[in-house]
Parts: sequence; C-alpha cells; structure tokens
Amino acid sequence: MYVLHVALGGCLTFPVVPYGLTEDTGGHIAYVLGAAQAQLRRIDVDRVDIVTRAFDDRSLGADHAMVCQPIGAGMRILRLVTRNAQYASKDALLAERPDLQRAFRQLIATMARRPDIIHAHFADAFEVVRATARTFGIPVVYTPHSLGIDKLRSAGADGSPPLVRRIEEERSALALADAVVVSSRDEAERQIDGYGTDVGGWVHRIAPGVTDDGGGRGTDAARRLVDPLLTATGRPMILAIARPVEKKNLAGLARAYLRHPSLPDLADLVILPGQCGAEVVQTPEGRCVIAELRELARAAPGRIALPERHTPGEVAQLYRLAAERRGVFVNAAFHEPFGLTLLEAAQAGLPVVATREGGPVDILRTLRHGTLVDPRDERQIGEAIHRLLSDRGRWTEAHGNGLRNISRFDWDRWAAEAQRVYRHLRAPRRHYARPGRLLACDIDGTLTGCAEGARRFGAWAAGRDIPFVVATGRSITEARAVLSAWSLPEPDAFVTAVGTEIHRRDASGRMTLCGEFARHLSQGWDRPAVLEVLHTMGVTLQPRIEQRRWKLGCRGTQDVAQAVRIELARAGLATRVVVSHGDLLDVLAPNGGKAAAVAAVAASWGLTLADCIAAGDSGNDRDMLSDCGSAVVVANARAELDDLPDRTGLHRSAASHADGVLDGLRRFAPVAEHRGRRVPA
Repeated sequence: MYVLHVALGGCLTFPVVPYGLTEDTGGHIAYVLGAAQAQLRRIDVDRVDIVTRAFDDRSLGADHAMVCQPIGAGMRILRLVTRNAQYASKDALLAERPDLQRAFRQLIATMARRPDIIHAHFADAFEVVRATARTFGIPVVYTPHSLGIDKLRSAGADGSPPLVRRIEEERSALALADAVVVSSRDEAERQIDGYGTDVGGWVHRIAPGVTDDGGGRGTDAARRLVDPLLTATGRPMILAIARPVEKKNLAGLARAYLRHPSLPDLADLVILPGQCGAEVVQTPEGRCVIAELRELARAAPGRIALPERHTPGEVAQLYRLAAERRGVFVNAAFHEPFGLTLLEAAQAGLPVVATREGGPVDILRTLRHGTLVDPRDERQIGEAIHRLLSDRGRWTEAHGNGLRNISRFDWDRWAAEAQRVYRHLRAPRRHYARPGRLLACDIDGTLTGCAEGARRFGAWAAGRDIPFVVATGRSITEARAVLSAWSLPEPDAFVTAVGTEIHRRDASGRMTLCGEFARHLSQGWDRPAVLEVLHTMGVTLQPRIEQRRWKLGCRGTQDVAQAVRIELARAGLATRVVVSHGDLLDVLAPNGGKAAAVAAVAASWGLTLADCIAAGDSGNDRDMLSDCGSAVVVANARAELDDLPDRTGLHRSAASHADGVLDGLRRFAPVAEHRGRRVPA
C-alpha cells in the first residue's frame, strides 16, 4: 500500500524539526512523522510520502525550499510550490489555497504510481486534496488534530471571521471524509458532536504513539540550558512546554505558582513557550503571551526560567532532568485536544498535572501518572502540583506508572489500527443472499476476554454467510476501539449505547446513524424531564461523555433502579431502566433497548427477532437474550443473568467469551450458511 500524508502548516522537515520556531510548528508534525515512519515499518506498506508546502526562508531552514526531500527508503517529503515563496502562517494559507489545489492536482496526475490512501491533517489539507482525490477515486482520511469549535469556548476566542470559516471547513471535512481518525474519546464524541452533524459512524479513535526522545542518555545539555537562569540548582522542577497561545494557559500556571504559599520556596518553574528571538516568526498573540510570562517572572527572580531557544535534544533531556529532580510536568491548557507532551513526560518517568478538558482524561486514565485539574482554577493547579511534590509516595507511584504503562501508546500499534481503517475503505462490501439467521453479539466479556477465542471468532467471521451485528453499551467509536484492540472484525451493523443507536452502511459504505430508528426513539422520550427526576432523586450520573441522546447513564444497583422506575412512572415519564455490571444503571428512551434495535436491524435483511441469535454476558443483554429466537449465555456471564428463565432456544454454554459464542453458533447456525466451513472448535 502507498499512503500519502498531507500537512501544510509549519516547518515540516526531517530528522530535526525546529519545534516552536513558528506558531504552527507543533505537535501535529511529530504526529505525522511518527505515524509515517511506523507505517513504513509494516510489511503491507511499501511507500509513505508526506506532502507539505514549499517556502524559501533561510532563517527557518533551507530544507523547506526542497521540492523533494528523501528521508529514507520508501519515504519522501514532497513540497507544493506556490507563487508566494514566503513562509505563511496557518491563517494566511487561505490565500494560497487555489495554488495549493492546482499544485496538488498536478502532483497526483503526474505520479507513475498514485497513492492508495490520502491522509489529510487539518481541514485546510482536506480542502486542498478533496477534489483531486474524488477525480482519481482515492479515499481520504481526515485527522483534525485541533478543532476550532472548542477554541470558541477557550480564552481569547472571539468568533472572528477566520475562526468561523475554520469551523465551517472542519464541519465540511468531518461530513465528507471517508473516515475520520482522532486521538481521544473527547474528540471523537464531545467535540465532534458540537458540530451538529451525525458523523460518528465513520470516526475512529486511535491513540498515537510517543517517539523515541533522541536526547541521549544524559541531562548535561538540559542543565546548561536552565541552571544559569536559576538562583539555586538541584531543586524540584515544575516543567511546562507549549506554544505561546492563550489557550495553553501558561500565564495561569505562572500565577498558580506565584500565589501558592509554598511552591516558590519548594521548586523552580521552567516554561518553554516555543522559541523566542528576532528570527522567530511570532504572531501578536504569541508576543503578548511571552511578554506576560516575562512580567510574571520578574516577581520571582531566579526561580522562574524562560529559556529563549532550545533544541529537541535539550527538550528530551529536560523531561529527564525534571524527573531526576523529582519534579512535575504541567499542562494547564484551557482545552487540550490530546496532549503528546504528557506521553513524553511519562516516557521520562515524570509525573504530571494536566487539564481535565480534552484528551488528557484518556491519557491519565491509561497511564495513571498524575492528576487532572480544572484549568480555570489556579488555586487547584497550585495545590495539585504541591501534593505531588511533597508526597514522596504519591510521586513515586506516578513515576512508576508512567514508565510501566507508556508502552500502551505505541506508533506501531497506531499504524496497525490505521491500516485496519484504510483496508476497510478499499474492501468490497459484503453481501448476503437471503440470509436465514443473524448474529447479534455483545462485545465486552462476550467476545473479549480470551485472545485465542477472539482469534477463532475472527476466523468464523471472515467466512460468514450471515450478518454479524454487535450490540453494546458503548458508543460506536469506543466499540470500534475495543474490537480493534482485540483484532475482532468490523460488524455489518452497530447497535450501541444499550440499544439506543443503530449505525448501518449507507450507499457509500460508511456507517451512518439510522434516522428512522432515531425518530422512533424520540417518540415519548422527554430527556430533560427524566434528567430532572434523576437530579431530584440524587441519582449519581456517570461522566458527561457517557450521556447520549436517548440514554442517560447513571450509577446504581437493582434497588436504586426500582426506585427510579417508580419515580419516573409517578411523573408520567415513559422509559426503560436497565442495570448491568453490578452498578451501571441506564435510563433509556421507552422504545430503546438492544432487542428493539436488533429487531430493526434484522428487518433490513427481511428477518425477525425469531431469526436472530443473541449472545451476551450481562444485564444489558437480558432483553435480546429473552426476545431473540436463539440465545447464547457465555459461561463467564455475570450472576445478574442467573435468573434468566430457561426456554427453548436459550443455550447456557460451558465455554467462555468468544468460544461460548462459537459454541452457540455450532448449535443454532446451519453449516451450509458458512460456505461449507465448520464453526471453529
């Protein structure tokens, strides 16, 4: 496969990227380079190129004028030449758009071999490649990196025409891309949902990796960089690295440090706000941020360091030096789409204090190497830093967790999951000639739990002649992430959010929210009134990201569920209340539930619930296990299914997880429906 990445902004080169030299030379470049190198290591990828914009500004590096820059066997940086040879900021690239579109079309038209996939980074790149990709029939994958919809909620955002235009371009890219790849659940669900378009069916959450720091083993360069700027050396270091923009809240961190009663006496604050100096391209916003930081630093001379210039190697060593001095890394951004610096800190064993707004929630849930804070509460930021610095046990635990768990963020894993997305875009659609059965299967605990069983199920699914549907409590993006992590196949349809969302393939092959079922769910569903009753009762809600349009996720036992049913009925509100996994309580639209959703999916193949085989392991599977003609309860099922009434068609398997599902298929699905292949034993 030949993959072509397109990223137009900033100073993209290799191997040494001048991060921070311009406002747009940031984390997305590390992402593109890390992704491209990992893809080229795969045996099913033989070429990866990166397209960016050419400009001739020797103060930023001579590389950027090279039309073709080889960076190893099978990989090049290709640069589009426009009439304007000067460096242009991201906002200024709009004027270059027509030239960039023409140059890109010419590049693709004259290639001896055209790419199999184009992966566009940011909406401006998507707009440049869109028409050409359509002309040549090349699928386009879009990664937004940073979505403008949240910038409106961040400090300094004013709804200016450039920002409004950017948001509209992002809305268009999300809607028109063949697939969207994001890094965090916050991006996949909360941020993208803010655009008011139902695009979740083609959004994939794939966590990026962290690149080898390249800073050598020592810390001498880091000491030379910061120690001359500090009165005392060897004290704990509070480290922050970010572009000088308001949304990164660097001044808020400095104020939190200065106003805390103990921090200035306990530790030094080192902030790298990009590169500074006359030769650095800075925006007015960047100049203001740096000026404010310098003014704040005057309040604690010798205790706040703001190095003006730094190399990638020095940055890598700074993480290690801060860890060596038992310090803390801080990302206090008003909103952070992902947070690659938090991975770099973990790689060095450096505990973190991070914003609770955005991608860091996913990162810290996985790495457990620090704590989350409200970025607008400077007192909370200071207290969180102080707790980590002053509690040796807490610091040591976070340090160890980062080092142990960082392998979960791996570029080779990213490349494998991205390849799965790419292949699916180019695969022919599966068709079923009058299927007699349909398999509707839960994921967690039913298909997952045994790697060998999952592999055997995948072998069955590869040759199946009946539709395969997953029915899960998760969102579609999270369901996809779990399936990918277990190398399980993409289903023919998704039933998600405990049977309140259906995604099926449209004519283009993308998974699309079923509007007919959505309208059916909306009948008799008064979400605000239900939410008010839950609040009045004091029922604990699950985190905001777990709430869906036709499902309210709560915490509660069967006793709480019964009380909720009584109060909702007393208020005249029709709902379905489902308890699973001991304390997960979901209040659904009255027409929702897995059985209802599976019935709607089955109808699209001319089937009824009587024709369906359901497989599950928990309470939110109960209705489909009861209502489908055939049902499989895997051996590892939770005790909450022990009282499921026995009946004809219900099989309690002696096998666990995916092997239990296969056991049920051997019982209920005729061999003839698998092209003569037996269900794996």
